[in-house]
Amino acid sequence: MKKIKSFILAAAAMALAAPVFISCGDDDTPATNVQQTIQNIVSEFAVNDQMVAAQKAASGKKEAVLLVAFGSTWDNAFKAFDQTKAAYEAAFPKADVYVCFSSDICINRASVGENVDDAGNIVKRDYYEPRYLLHAIGAAKYEKIYVQSLQVIPGEEFAGVVAAVKKFMNNGYLGDAHLDDAYLAELEANKAIFLGMPLLNDPDADVNKVADELANKFANELTDGCVAFMGHGNPDNYDTFKANERYEQLETALQKISNKFFVGTVDMPGNYKQNVMERMKAKGFNNGKLYLHALMSIAGDHAHNDMAGEGDEYWKHPMDPEHEEHSWYEYFTRAGYTVDVPLEGLNGLHPQGLLEIPAIRQVWIEHTKNAEFLEDAYHSMYPEE
Repeated sequence: MKKIKSFILAAAAMALAAPVFISCGDDDTPATNVQQTIQNIVSEFAVNDQMVAAQKAASGKKEAVLLVAFGSTWDNAFKAFDQTKAAYEAAFPKADVYVCFSSDICINRASVGENVDDAGNIVKRDYYEPRYLLHAIGAAKYEKIYVQSLQVIPGEEFAGVVAAVKKFMNNGYLGDAHLDDAYLAELEANKAIFLGMPLLNDPDADVNKVADELANKFANELTDGCVAFMGHGNPDNYDTFKANERYEQLETALQKISNKFFVGTVDMPGNYKQNVMERMKAKGFNNGKLYLHALMSIAGDHAHNDMAGEGDEYWKHPMDPEHEEHSWYEYFTRAGYTVDVPLEGLNGLHPQGLLEIPAIRQVWIEHTKNAEFLEDAYHSMYPEE
C-alpha cells in the first residue's frame, strides 16, 4: 500500500492555512483537494488501526510494545527486526509487540522492494511511521504502552521518537483521527506510557556494558589485528544534545580493555575513517590486519556499502583519498592494511548489526523494562546548553 508521508501532511497544512476558493461546476476545487488529502491520511491511520485491533482481539493482551527503528530496505535487516520482535515477545509475554520505521525513504523503498534476498528474490515489506502505530495502539486502547527507541545514540533520530510520543499524548492528529481524550487522560493519570532509551543512553553504565560485550565477542580478533567499529553519527548541525560524544566515550571504554579497539562514524565531524586511521597510527598500528564491524542496530546500506564496499565503485575520487564516498574497506586496504569484514549476519553472507548480538540486544530490552513514564523525559535528561 502506498504510504502517505510527511510532505503530504505539510501540503495539507499549507493548503488548510491558505484561503479556499470554490468555483461553480468544478468538482476538482482546492477545498476538495484538501479534503481528499485529509481523507487519504485518515485512511492511512485506518489501515494500522484495523491491523492492531485485529492483533489485540486475537491475543487478548492489554499491553503493547512499539519498537521504533530508523529503518532499512535490506532483507537481512528485516530478519534482524523479526528476531528482535521475537525476543521482545519472549521478554514481554503480556504485550503485543509492533515494529515501525521513522525514515520515510526506508518505508517507501521497503514497500516497493528495493533489495533482494540471498536467493535473488525481490523482498517487499510494509512498515509504517510511529504516528500511525501509536494512533492504532491508542485506538485499540491498550492499558499500558512501552515505546522503545532502537537507536544507538540519543541523537537526532531519538528526538523524533520523543516528538511522536508527545504528539500522541497531546492528541495532535488531524481532526478526523482524534483519539479518545478520556483514554489518553487515563494513560497519563496511571503513568502507563513509557519511553525506552537508546542503546548508549547512559555515558557510564550503558557505554561500559556495551564495551564489555563487544570486547568479549571480538576478543579473538585482537590476536592478529585491530578492530574498528563504524557508527553513523550526526553532523554538527544535527548533533542533538551532543549525542556524538557517545562514540568517543565508547572508544575510551574499549581502549581501557585493549588499545586495538577503535570507533569511528560516517557523519560525525572529526571522527571519520581518516581520523580513525590517524589514531591507529598514533598507537603504532601502521599496517597489518584490521577487522571492521558495524556499530549500528542493523546491517543495511551503510554496513554493506560505506563500510564493506569493495572495488573501484567504492573508490570514486582517486585524487582525494579522504573523500566521504570511499568505503572503509577500500580506504584502509589502499592504505596498506589487510582488511577483513566478518560475515556473521543472515546466512553468513552479511555484516552483523548490533540487534543480532543477543547480549547487545538485551541492553535495549533492559532499557524497556526500566523505562520511565514519559513526562518530559527528553528535556529533563538532555537539557539544552
